[in-house]
Amino acid sequence: MAQEIERKFLAHSGYKAEASRCERICQGYLSSVPERTVRVRVKGERAYLTVKGASDPAGVSRYEWEHEIPVPDALELLQLCEPGRIDKTRHYVPCGAHLWEVDEFHGDNEGLVLAEIELRSPDEPFARPSWLGEEVTGDPRYYNAALAACPFRCWHSRS
Repeated sequence: MAQEIERKFLAHSGYKAEASRCERICQGYLSSVPERTVRVRVKGERAYLTVKGASDPAGVSRYEWEHEIPVPDALELLQLCEPGRIDKTRHYVPCGAHLWEVDEFHGDNEGLVLAEIELRSPDEPFARPSWLGEEVTGDPRYYNAALAACPFRCWHSRS
């Protein structure tokens, strides 16, 4: 089984100047239960169906299966998804030996910027860019499936 190992952080301004490229992403969830999420994603000119298992207790690692599908199929599947969509621009930022993926959210999650780094092991060292903020790995509010169901704009009204 494929294991995804990643850490997630809030990000501050400065990452855009360091980005090597960016692309728009739209995604929805066919299933968003914590034990397994099934995501449909259109990413630039390509589309994917992804299944993710439950996270480990630290929120760093989980099973991930992803398969490229035709964009027209993805657009059809998006119509079947649960309410709430994720709309974001992903900025790819090289730093040291890694490539950071910095997601600038739009729509109901406007104002949220998250940076993720994929690692080979949970304790692998990595360079921390100056724009990196607080670590939010393992905080379920920052999972994309959770942001689709309870967008960032709603967080302040519940405080």
